[in-house]
Amino acid sequence: MPRVVLSAFPMIDPETYREVLADAVDEPVEVEVAEMGSTERLIEAAAGADAVVTDINTPVTEAALDAADVDVVVRSAVGVDNIDVVAAAERGVTVTRVPDYCTEEVATHSVSLLLACLRSLKPYDDAVAAGGWSWEAGVPTRRVSASTVGLLSFGPIAKRAAEQLSGFGADLVAYDPFVDAEEMADYGVEKVDFDALFDRADHVGVYAPLTDATRGIVDADALARLSEDSVVVNVSRGPVVDAEALLDALEADEVKAAGLDVLAEEPPEDDPLVGRDDTVVTPHAAWYSEEARDDLNRSGAADVAAVLNGETPDGRVDPDADWL
Repeated sequence: MPRVVLSAFPMIDPETYREVLADAVDEPVEVEVAEMGSTERLIEAAAGADAVVTDINTPVTEAALDAADVDVVVRSAVGVDNIDVVAAAERGVTVTRVPDYCTEEVATHSVSLLLACLRSLKPYDDAVAAGGWSWEAGVPTRRVSASTVGLLSFGPIAKRAAEQLSGFGADLVAYDPFVDAEEMADYGVEKVDFDALFDRADHVGVYAPLTDATRGIVDADALARLSEDSVVVNVSRGPVVDAEALLDALEADEVKAAGLDVLAEEPPEDDPLVGRDDTVVTPHAAWYSEEARDDLNRSGAADVAAVLNGETPDGRVDPDADWL
């Protein structure tokens, strides 16, 4: 009997996996739930399993792949930064992800963070709660339609955000070495290089996957190109933005505010970016809606079923992909 081990992570729904696998695989499939969160726990949980479904906090290393000896690793998310995809391919292990389950949600969340920061909603709310009633609590605030928003990376989420932002009348520019200018133009976005993005943008939304090339790419030099009225939004991965550089820029009033759904360490422990008047921080929740959670689990389960049936799963990650 094939054995599938799921991380005991709130995003992952065992009942949906059992339902989908029962319908899609001819033989019975055993579905178990195990605490993960570390390579050691993963190795222990996956012993003798055919498939493992992981979470954001569980590193799937070369050593783990050697010890686990599974056929497929499902990353229950868009990114695969915690999985050694190349090592998996070398061992004949299929890695899958669910790239589009929360495109709408993360795009909407990113725009919400931008608007919350741009319109000074947190300072206003704090001021009113403290007994104040003055528009000056949010000074300065600039008009959205008079701004340029820069998009760092231009995948499906950034494209959807561009569609949403277009309704506010803002100019849009984007940097992504893997997307050509014509494709960006279809969304009303101008392709620029990395430096020009920060030179021209009043506000920047970070959508880039975490790779060796993108780790810390939003650094002190990039932030210094922005203005004191700028907002930085990150809905990708925390380490894409240099947290110390962002803190320094906020402390020095070199940027206005930051909207962060992701942090360098999650959950945070004494993170100085949390609790500031000029930051809005959400708990890596941009992905969430009831519909997105259902799509996530059904797509992940379908990928497991495909591998168990000897088929190529829809969410397979190509180890030779340029963006890895």
